[in-house]
Amino acid sequence: MHRKPVIAIVGRPNVGKSTLFNRLIGRRVAIVEDTPGVTRDRLYGEGEWQGRPFVVVDTGGILFGEEDPLIEQVRVQAQVAIHEADCVLFLVDAREGLTPADEEVAELLRKGGKPVLLLVNKADNPDRWEYQRAEFFKLGLGEPIPISSIHGHNIADVLDQVFELVPTPPAESEEEEGLEPVRMAIVGRPNVGKSSLLNAVLGEPRAIVSEIAGTTRDTLDTEITWKDQPVVLIDTAGLKRPGKVQRSLEYYAQMRAQRALERADVALVVIDGTEGLTHGDRRIAQYAVDAGRALLWVVNKWDRKEPPDGQVDKMTPAKRDFLRMIEQQARGLDYVPAVFISALHRTGIEKMLDTAMQVADFHSMRIGTGELNRLIHDAVYERPYTRKGKTLKIYYATMAEVRPPTVVLFVNDPEIVHFSYLRYLENTLRKKYAYTGTPIRWVVRPAHQPKE
Repeated sequence: MHRKPVIAIVGRPNVGKSTLFNRLIGRRVAIVEDTPGVTRDRLYGEGEWQGRPFVVVDTGGILFGEEDPLIEQVRVQAQVAIHEADCVLFLVDAREGLTPADEEVAELLRKGGKPVLLLVNKADNPDRWEYQRAEFFKLGLGEPIPISSIHGHNIADVLDQVFELVPTPPAESEEEEGLEPVRMAIVGRPNVGKSSLLNAVLGEPRAIVSEIAGTTRDTLDTEITWKDQPVVLIDTAGLKRPGKVQRSLEYYAQMRAQRALERADVALVVIDGTEGLTHGDRRIAQYAVDAGRALLWVVNKWDRKEPPDGQVDKMTPAKRDFLRMIEQQARGLDYVPAVFISALHRTGIEKMLDTAMQVADFHSMRIGTGELNRLIHDAVYERPYTRKGKTLKIYYATMAEVRPPTVVLFVNDPEIVHFSYLRYLENTLRKKYAYTGTPIRWVVRPAHQPKE
């Protein structure tokens, strides 16, 4: 894939960066709330202007002179975004005027050496613009551009200027465009190591890593290539019980995490190896199953159980015990594989990605109608089913969909089909085709056979 130009939005907190981000990509992705510091990680989105695609990066608000460790990490995130950007949109607030924090950010941008457009947000009073323009011109970053992130004023002019500054990527070939990425959502309870896992995969501080639970509020989409296959990694806020969601901010983040599951192919359910499998872990896995996603258990922090000595793929008694515990506590999810990793030491990552790709293949695997009917016929012959004085007859079966695999059965009476018999049919299917990591859905319909 040819690299799309990258546009980074930077500025001090609460000047409207996330609103501008949402405006540029045309949908609400970044959380927008009148609270400084709402966006803490680099949030990536894609937009298009006059047929030209681009990537836009929303960064956390930069504060200088703060001792809060999260503030320091936000500043690092913004610096990384500036480093990878082709053009930087420096956003300031017309209503608050030029502040010392703006001057600090401007100094950081001057050192970065990247093309910068100075955008003056909330500049909706024409009578005051000349004064505001002169004030921000002092920053030495060129002509200030008045905009309104909320109303879209002057955004078209901004994009025109952006594309005068960034390189034009060559057109992609049909072969390149034909590779559909595998979407993997990194989900789990707060503070199990989701952002550390993302960083371990990427080899750079992409998401903020902190011991404070809940530091990832937005979903973060990152494109990588794994063994010639494009992959999109979606990092999400930790999922909590609804009763624990006190503030609207956390509520929106968790809703977005659930939507991330719905647009993923595979859910990487991260669990804390030092805590075992909790009710919250099982509930999150069930979210993925209900959404029809393939999934695997990613047992993180295994370095605290066994030393990360390079034998991470080797089966040990401790791992067998852990797998047995998962099997006992997550009944009905026995088809879900588990991998053991240490995000901190970056061990087990290759095994995890390989397993996720295998699971994605099963998620999209279709069984031919003839073969499926032979399997179902043999299963019914081996174990006939009678309920309410009626013998079940399955006239026809077809795999109507994949991702997830969905089997439709046409029977004499759907009312007599118990879920336990569907489980038997599913086990029969898995004995031959495994379908590792993917749920199989069953739909039972009346065959409407004419009376003889």
